[in-house]
Amino acid sequence: MKMSTVEKIEFLRQRRGLKKGDLAEGTGQTRQNLSNKLTRGNFTEKELSDFAEILGCDLKITFVDKITGEEI
Repeated sequence: MKMSTVEKIEFLRQRRGLKKGDLAEGTGQTRQNLSNKLTRGNFTEKELSDFAEILGCDLKITFVDKITGEEI
């Protein structure tokens, strides 16, 4: 089963024993703003990078050409 980006963030947050407030503080947002973004699943690349850092992960964003299979 493939997890959405929000599900991955929530899974890792819980695994690390962090609260949503910890993510909000680490990304310079209010808890309410973070909750809204988690509901919409609407994140900038910078926010995803910040989440990865807070969650102790590397972030890899890859485009794969559907014709050639090349990762870009």
